[in-house]
Parts: sequence; C-alpha cells; structure tokens
Amino acid sequence: MNKPINVMIADDHSMVREGIKQLLELDGDIIVNAEASNGRQCIETLDEKQTDVLLLDINMPNMNGLQVLQYIRETKKKVKVLILTIHNEVEYLIRAVEIGVDGYVLKDSDSTLLKKAIFSIYRGETFIQPELAPMLRARLDEKKNMPYSDDSLTKREIEVLKLLAEGLFNKEIAYMLAISEKTVKNHVSNIFKKINVSDRTQAAVYAIKNNIVDLL
Repeated sequence: MNKPINVMIADDHSMVREGIKQLLELDGDIIVNAEASNGRQCIETLDEKQTDVLLLDINMPNMNGLQVLQYIRETKKKVKVLILTIHNEVEYLIRAVEIGVDGYVLKDSDSTLLKKAIFSIYRGETFIQPELAPMLRARLDEKKNMPYSDDSLTKREIEVLKLLAEGLFNKEIAYMLAISEKTVKNHVSNIFKKINVSDRTQAAVYAIKNNIVDLL
C-alpha cells in the first residue's frame, strides 16, 4: 500500500479508543488521525480531518452511531464507515445495512479481522463479519418467498447490477456481457436513478438486501 489509511475512531470509552489505536498502528499501514467520544463531536471532527475510514461505535451520547451513519449518508460525506460494536443482535446489523454501512464488526473480534475489514472497505468492498453473515442471510431469506419484483429494473440492468455488486469495473462488465463500455455506463447511471443510490457501494448493499446477489 502506497500511503497509510487515515482512520478515525468514534467511541465514548477512551481506553477502548487507545487500545484500538495501538493495535491498528503496529504495522504502519494505518494511522489513527482523529478520535471522538460522542456522535456530534464525530461529525464535527469529520469536517476538520481528512478521514478514509471511520470506526463507529453504536452506543454513544449526543447522537448514537446509527444516527451518525444516517447523517453521513444523507450529506454524502466521502468516508467509508465501519461499525465496531458489542451488539451482535441482527436488528442492529439490518438497520446499519439499510442505512448504507460499508462494514460491520464486533468488538470481541481479533485485530487481524478488524484490519482486514478496514482494508476491504477502503478498497470499496462491503465487509460483514463472517459469523454475522448467516444471521443477516436468514433475515433476508424471509423475503425470498417473494422473488425480486422491482420491475423498474430491466433484465439487463439486473445483470449489470449483479456484476457491479461483485466489484467489477465498467470495462470488465462490458467484457462479461459483450456490450460496449459506454452502454454499461448508461445502464449504471439508470440503475442509480431507479434504486435511488449515489455510488457503487450503496448499489451493492441494495443488491444484497434485495437478494439479487449472495452476501458471500
């Protein structure tokens, strides 16, 4: 990696922040350049610091983590958000995915998994802790009796969305579907408008939520 990833930690426990900071900075490929102890401070600090990835706790005063995530998505801030929480209940995970989280990891995970999650979402991927994936899939499976029925997307657009959600670039999608790159670009633009998203990560989350692609 050419330059270290700038990470901000938002957690209301100073010892937790300090412990995570020490773990992440061991190898030199991540720098913790900002910290916040509550939701409002987190938002203010995001405006001041150049942050690549935000590690966000759910339980915080002055706006909880989900409220902060909602604000970040509504204001279209260019930061990847990884929720780092003690909550393993599927309801929190589902809500975070609905809002548009980039990653979700539990605090009792080891540092290797946490760093893997940070690198993954920094690259534009979605990372859900593997142990949580079955719970998320089970909840999404409840909808599977009703096949995907959003007929606003054409068959071709669904094909493009599937490949986009797998992380393929326009050029690769064009090759896979034997169409021009310009046609892919038009499809992607139409898909974004129809499903009301603004970037490829949000489109991928939409595809997961609606069972258009498998989570893993």
